[in-house]
Amino acid sequence: MKYKSQKVAYWFFALSMLLLTLQIIYGFIMAFAHMGYDVLHVITPFNTARAVHTNLLVVWLLSGFMGAAYYIIPEEAENELVSVKLAYIQLISLAAVGVIAIVGYHFNYWEGRKFLEIPRPLDWLVVVNVLTFLGIILMTLFKGKKRTTTSLVLTMGLVFAALLYLPGMIWFDNQTMDSFFRWWVVHLWVEGVWELIMGGILAFLLIKITGVDREVIEKWLYVIVGLTFISGILGTGHHYYYIGVGKIWLVIGGVFSALEPLAFLGMALFAVSMYRKGEKKHPNKIALSWTLGTAIVSFLGAGLLGLAHTMPGVNMYTHGTLVTAMHGHLAFWGAYGMIVLAFISYSMPNLTGRKLYDTQSGILAFWLSNIGMIGMTAAFGVAGVAQVYLERKVGLEFGDVQKEIQVHFAVLATCATLFTTGIGYYIYEFIKYGTPNDEALESLTKINI
Repeated sequence: MKYKSQKVAYWFFALSMLLLTLQIIYGFIMAFAHMGYDVLHVITPFNTARAVHTNLLVVWLLSGFMGAAYYIIPEEAENELVSVKLAYIQLISLAAVGVIAIVGYHFNYWEGRKFLEIPRPLDWLVVVNVLTFLGIILMTLFKGKKRTTTSLVLTMGLVFAALLYLPGMIWFDNQTMDSFFRWWVVHLWVEGVWELIMGGILAFLLIKITGVDREVIEKWLYVIVGLTFISGILGTGHHYYYIGVGKIWLVIGGVFSALEPLAFLGMALFAVSMYRKGEKKHPNKIALSWTLGTAIVSFLGAGLLGLAHTMPGVNMYTHGTLVTAMHGHLAFWGAYGMIVLAFISYSMPNLTGRKLYDTQSGILAFWLSNIGMIGMTAAFGVAGVAQVYLERKVGLEFGDVQKEIQVHFAVLATCATLFTTGIGYYIYEFIKYGTPNDEALESLTKINI
């Protein structure tokens, strides 16, 4: 830790760990409901559990991104955050949004728009929160001594993420128009600007961990940014056909969705190549594993599995089925979940001064969570293919099909238990580090790291 204000990042990471735990709990509620054991239906019906599960995903990832930015920007700009107190207020505001939304969903306090369920008053609180966050980041950069490509790409991703949230707040009486702009948020976040955030964080980690020259890594970052914009923006079209727009979007969306894996392939090759060229002497092997794992698993989940079901001829059958859940789980985990965990693994020793990495529990956290997620992905895939065949080829009713595929959710719950065990080890490691302290700042200053 080079700057005292970087300690703010820890509390955003702590919030992420809490929300990730809650997300897993609601995931199990949904899995048991799929298996026919919907015992909590009166308290938490399936639609409520699904809304909470997906929204917790978004908030814990955003909290992780914000924490990473609060750590990276001071170091890259060579300047303390302009206001630590305001950063803490922003954290409290973010946590308040999550708590109010989760409680509100249980009382049907929501807009009812898939993935954008939070009610309008909370939307405005999100806007204020994000503007506060961006103000701190941009002012820190403005007052800083340096403006690196890594910090600018990360900041650009954060700014665009804020801007693309606004179309989801526009009210339309027409369902097609509403869905059209809703996808600007849902798709262009996860398959556009979030990839810029991921790229910025990944570049920072590789610079620090591999020892490869910054100029080399940041040149690759330009390539990744270009691929992301070209494929991500027009790839949104694979959603448009299903909301009533022209057939041409089915073709455009299918073709450019097929190009999206190139960004992830480039990122995967980039990360592995940088590791091979690096000094390979960084002691934090756990952080390195999560970093390289991010590039590889994101290519498999977001790239290959996305390509597998978004081609027009295939997507006509798989759209809106458990095949989408297959792609979504491994994509979000590989591209965004793992990069947040990678950054936390890297930053915690620096924030606390405690070199607790490479422990047995840390290694188990990495392997159990990834093996469990791959097993969950496979279970979703098999269940999804069975669902597509029984519903859209044989013609069985939705409810009847769900009974036929219950066995696959027993497999999924087993794999989810493995995944949860891994996350449990990770959170144990996080807690074991303790909170940041000024001694870490002093020790790093002495040895000029």
